[in-house]
Amino acid sequence: MSARTSLEEWVPKTRLGRLVKEGHITSLEEIFQQAVPIREPEIIDMLLPNLREEVVDINLVQKQTDAGEISRFKVTVVVGNENGYVGIGEGKRSEIGPAIRDAIRDAKLNIVPVRLGCGSWECGCGTPHSLPFKVTGKTGSVEVTLIPAPRGTGLVVANTIKVVLSLAGVKDIRSFTRGHTKTTANFVKAAYEALRNTYSFITPYDTV
Repeated sequence: MSARTSLEEWVPKTRLGRLVKEGHITSLEEIFQQAVPIREPEIIDMLLPNLREEVVDINLVQKQTDAGEISRFKVTVVVGNENGYVGIGEGKRSEIGPAIRDAIRDAKLNIVPVRLGCGSWECGCGTPHSLPFKVTGKTGSVEVTLIPAPRGTGLVVANTIKVVLSLAGVKDIRSFTRGHTKTTANFVKAAYEALRNTYSFITPYDTV
C-alpha cells in the first residue's frame, strides 16, 4: 500500500487531524503558531510529504521479569525535511522492523521547527544556511552547543549528530560538546534539543 493510498483511507481521530485532511490547515506553521499538540503521524505525512528518515542507533536491551529475561531492540530514528523541521523518536520491539516503524511514528509526533539563519559575524550573507545564534541542548550528561559558522564551512561536528543537523537543513555549523558523548541516543537528543531551542529566544524580527 502506497503512502498516498494510506492517507486517503486515513480516518482522523482528532479535531486537528480532521482540519488537516479537509484542507483547512495547509502548513505546520499554522499548527505551531497555535501551539496545538500533534497526536497523529498522518498529519505530518500530509503537510511534509518530502520527509526523510534516518536510523541513528540500534541497541539490544534486556529486561528481567518473573518469566525470565526479555530482550528487545531499542531504535532511535531522526526525521526531517532538510528545510527547518526535524524530529526524533524511539521504538522498542522484539523485532527490528516493528521497532523502526514505532520510532518513525514517534519521531513524526516530535517534529519541531528549527530557526535557520546566518548568525556568524564572519559571514553576514543573510541566507539561512546556519543558525541565527548560538544554542545549547542537554540530555543526560551530554551537552551540545551549536555555534553559527560562515558559509562554506560545512558541518564541523561529530559524525553522530551530522544526521540531525543535515535533516534540519543546517549546512554550516561548529559545535562544542561535554559529557559522555559515546552514548549515541543522548548525544543525538542533545543536538535535537539545541535545535529546538532556536525558538526559545525572541529576536527583533519577532516583534515586528
